[in-house]
Amino acid sequence: MEGKPPAKEDVSPATAVLLGALAPGVNGPTWNALKMAFVMLGGSLAIMMGLAFSSSDSWLTLHVSFLVMITLALFLLLSWFLAQTGLVSVDSQMQDLNLVPNDQTKKEKIR
Repeated sequence: MEGKPPAKEDVSPATAVLLGALAPGVNGPTWNALKMAFVMLGGSLAIMMGLAFSSSDSWLTLHVSFLVMITLALFLLLSWFLAQTGLVSVDSQMQDLNLVPNDQTKKEKIR
């Protein structure tokens, strides 16, 4: 039981997102959080677009359309970048930041 590596469930999603912000590469939980942020941003932009059309203000509609295009371009660029580079595991990010749990480092020193 002592030689067993830590399970992926040992790291909480919040910690994984924090690691994704600090370490090089993007891990799965960080990408899921980004996708959720884009979904919420898309929802708010859809509501803003509906309000712009209902107010019959062409400048407001133009500005909200520009925000939608910026959001869509950013999401597509991030998706393309991740398709090229791939996702990084949380374990490798923890090793890059030297955040390996103490019990695991003790076991490596014993070997």
